[in-house]
Amino acid sequence: MQSYKELIVWKKSIDLVEEIYKLTNQFPKEDMYGLSIQMRRAAVSVPSNIAEGSRRKDLPEYLQFLRFSDASSAELETQLIIAKRIYPLLNYKRTEALLEEIQKMLNVLLQKLREKQALGAAKGYNKECS
Repeated sequence: MQSYKELIVWKKSIDLVEEIYKLTNQFPKEDMYGLSIQMRRAAVSVPSNIAEGSRRKDLPEYLQFLRFSDASSAELETQLIIAKRIYPLLNYKRTEALLEEIQKMLNVLLQKLREKQALGAAKGYNKECS
């Protein structure tokens, strides 16, 4: 089984966390415990769930954690929309582009693993992910 550290989507998610920290460092200090912390937590959740799910030996569990990661990316997308309204003078382009790329990659990975799961179910087994 491939290590999560080899997955491009995980690597890009780590890059996204770094970008979110750089972006939120530009928010006013009074926002330190507001939107800033919410965005950081959602961003950290994306690669964390990819990693945790990949360590599961059961394909349905792996899929569930990838769905958690995808949901966190949607949460972060919403928070970016809010941030753009509150702090419109900041540059969001790189962060938004990276997030969009990660969301597309997660969707492809989820689809491929669902297909694998369906194929496994058709063959009468569905326990191990490889």
